[in-house]
Amino acid sequence: MTLRTRLNPRLHLAAAIGWAVFGVVTLAALLTAHLAAGQAEQRARVDAEGLLAEFATQVRDAVSMSLETRRSLLLATAAQVSAADTADPASLRRTLLDAQAQFPEFVWLGVADAAGQLVAETGGPQRGLDVSTLAWFDQGRRGPFVSDRHAEVPGGEAAAAADGPPQHLIDLAAPVRSGGTLAAFLSWDWVEQRVSRMQQAFNKNRRVELMLVSRDGTILVGPPHWIGRTLSADTDATEAGAYVIGTRAHLRLADGVGVQWTAIVRQRAALALAPARTTRDTVFLTVFAAGLLSAAAAAWVTRLLTRRLARLATEAEAVRRGDQRSLAAPAGTDEVGRIGATLAQVVDRLQTEKQALQTLNIELDHRVAERTQRIERMADDARHAAVTRERLRMARDLHDTLAHSLMALLTQIRLVRKLRTRLDAEALDAELGRAESVASTGLVDARAAIAQMRDNGVRDTGLGPALQDLARRFGERTGLGVTLDIDELAAKPNDDRAETVFRIVEEALRNIERHAAARQVRVGLQGTALADGPGAHIQVEVADDGIGFDPTLPRPGHYGLRGIQEQAVLIGAALGVHSAPGQGCRIALAFDV
Repeated sequence: MTLRTRLNPRLHLAAAIGWAVFGVVTLAALLTAHLAAGQAEQRARVDAEGLLAEFATQVRDAVSMSLETRRSLLLATAAQVSAADTADPASLRRTLLDAQAQFPEFVWLGVADAAGQLVAETGGPQRGLDVSTLAWFDQGRRGPFVSDRHAEVPGGEAAAAADGPPQHLIDLAAPVRSGGTLAAFLSWDWVEQRVSRMQQAFNKNRRVELMLVSRDGTILVGPPHWIGRTLSADTDATEAGAYVIGTRAHLRLADGVGVQWTAIVRQRAALALAPARTTRDTVFLTVFAAGLLSAAAAAWVTRLLTRRLARLATEAEAVRRGDQRSLAAPAGTDEVGRIGATLAQVVDRLQTEKQALQTLNIELDHRVAERTQRIERMADDARHAAVTRERLRMARDLHDTLAHSLMALLTQIRLVRKLRTRLDAEALDAELGRAESVASTGLVDARAAIAQMRDNGVRDTGLGPALQDLARRFGERTGLGVTLDIDELAAKPNDDRAETVFRIVEEALRNIERHAAARQVRVGLQGTALADGPGAHIQVEVADDGIGFDPTLPRPGHYGLRGIQEQAVLIGAALGVHSAPGQGCRIALAFDV
């Protein structure tokens, strides 16, 4: 007994129980693995979000500390500005230039008196400008001021950069002892450099993305395609779950003074949740292996428990084959013992009745033999009569078709031979054409007669109606739009080749249903009469507007297209597969019938 036979659940109860246990355990393993993977992924997501939130905290604290340091430097510089310095603009300007040289991130420094007149600044000769209407002047007189809403100095540029003014600056201001205001514009490049350094430090192992969002929701720092966008409550920063994010809002300075930014740190979900996938695979393999072992153990235990039943089945099979006449009932009072005792009694009774029937059959065999001989003689007579009738019918058909056509052809040929010297070339060609027409007609009639004599294997409906029914069922099953283009000539074939074409179209539609993601499908069946004789050139086309594919690339595990190619070779048809990614697919089949 082969291993395949032992594992067949239809032949062995032990195999059936083992396969049942295997199915249950496998299903339980899949469900358990799915639940465990879900929990592991949820834990990994929570851990990843917590870690990213810690990164966001570091970003918030680092930027906050950097801004706080520059604010402190500005306060220290403002504390050094006295009334005497205000009265000496040249000396005050030198002080500002020294501070700017020491801290180049300050792209502009300026001092305004209590009336809002610009006394000294580092950007150029703009003394005397009125800055009293600017927010940094009004806020800076009352206390330290920081804002990411930059307002330039009226009448001049904010910074003397070689390539033009910066597009984005941070305004800082602080009061001076003389009643005026010291203002500074902080370079935005300086902010981006610090964020870039932190992102490089984080990306050594984790490859994260950092984003800074202003108080009005504008993204200031982040991926290029996000900068300038407005981040609202409805904005999906995870990009449909592709990222895991951590946020820390309101990046503030001390004493409630600050720009109120929000720090966001993102990481690809595939990277952040990689441990969850590893855990899921490990759990699945472990549980699945345990299921296989359990199924094997269950099959082995079941085989041990059903040995008596297997022996009873073996003896019953021997009785059925006639190798033995009686059945030995197994010992015991369980179900197997009771079934064996019952079967033994039934077998004994059947053997007795069989002996009686054999005696009766011997007598009946003699009578049947006599009547069989009589019937065989009558059957021979009937077959001879049927053969004679069929021969007569065949003779009539050939006489009515081939004989008449040959007689007409012979008459035409004799006429041409007698008149060939009297006929010109055109008349001779006409007579030969009529002879050819008579021969062709006779050939067609002869073929039709012979086809009627043979066993007819043509299918009932024909290729066209079969494809119409196939397309209707395909559309009802898939809900796709199906367009049919079938002409009368191509719909007629209904032989074995037509059935093969039907199978090719059926396989193509099956492939569209499984892989194409199409919305429209067109099935075309066109026929053109052959110019050199009876028959038609059939063209079959199946096209869709799906995702398409590259026919030149190998597709392991997929045999639909290969099967279509093999069936096309069987019927001697030319097959063309035209497709490209994103351009749908068109399968064209051409052959003569």
